[in-house]
Amino acid sequence: MPNLPRIRRSRARGTGQVVARPAPLVHELSASGLTWVNVVSPDVETAQELAERFGWHPLDVEDIVSRRERPKVDDYEDEGYLFAVLHFPVYDKQVHRLNAAELDIFIGHDYVVTIPNRELHPVTRLFARCEEDERFKEQLFARGSGRLLYEILDDLFDYCFPILDKIAHKLDGIEDEMFEGRSQEVVRDISNVKQEIISYRKIIKPERSTLRVLERRVEAFLPEELELYFDDIVDSAERIWDFLDNYKEVVDGLESTNESVLAHRQNDVLRLLTVISVTLLPLTLVTGLFGMNVLFPGEGTHEAFWAIVLALLVIAAATLGFFRWRRWL
Repeated sequence: MPNLPRIRRSRARGTGQVVARPAPLVHELSASGLTWVNVVSPDVETAQELAERFGWHPLDVEDIVSRRERPKVDDYEDEGYLFAVLHFPVYDKQVHRLNAAELDIFIGHDYVVTIPNRELHPVTRLFARCEEDERFKEQLFARGSGRLLYEILDDLFDYCFPILDKIAHKLDGIEDEMFEGRSQEVVRDISNVKQEIISYRKIIKPERSTLRVLERRVEAFLPEELELYFDDIVDSAERIWDFLDNYKEVVDGLESTNESVLAHRQNDVLRLLTVISVTLLPLTLVTGLFGMNVLFPGEGTHEAFWAIVLALLVIAAATLGFFRWRRWL
């Protein structure tokens, strides 16, 4: 299914008139007395039309069109529907970072409305499958709104695990590069992976408590034999959190190890420079002493020159031998 356009206002060239693009398309499927509506990033007019059609509270319209809502569950027991806001990680190719995509969900006894603020591929694929496979749609919709919601969330959380696999693959690559002598190059890679883990944790952490609330509140829309299904969703969120905790410890350990490797190499460089400096110090002293404008025995003779050279070599060898004896080399 193609990405659904948002309303954007742009000025026509040369006319000064404001041109509005078409409103977001509202995609709808119905079967077995159940309706699934999916619309990406609706404008205010579309959100109000949906609210009037399904009898939602006016505050929900504000939540739909707002830029970012925290994960939450609102139970409108008297009106007979449930409103939930959930976040899912999406890789943004423009900034090469993980960002949070918001999914607003309305569930009643005879409808499910999904409103992502950007296209979520698992939702799009499931909707397209229901459009193409009439038998699958009939079987899924016949089980009620709660089961449809479970299938949507299950696909979304399954979509989260490949992102974790990519992070794990990056960590393995960083470890290999670090011990192959490319510690300088992996500093930026460690920083990027650490940023991805932090972003992922920021998305999942508030989600965990929200899913527990959703598990309790959605029971009114589930047959008794399906009440345990949402426990699987909560388990998936907990597994994701455990993976992220593990990756956080791994990346912190890799960062510490890489810093130790870099520090060790710097110490080796400093030790070599120190040895060179200390070795040259007595040689500089000797050459400076004989370079004074005073008379000394053998001045102006070849024998004196070679004697001084020999003395410099002996001093240098003795200095290096001392360093070797002390195991500084």
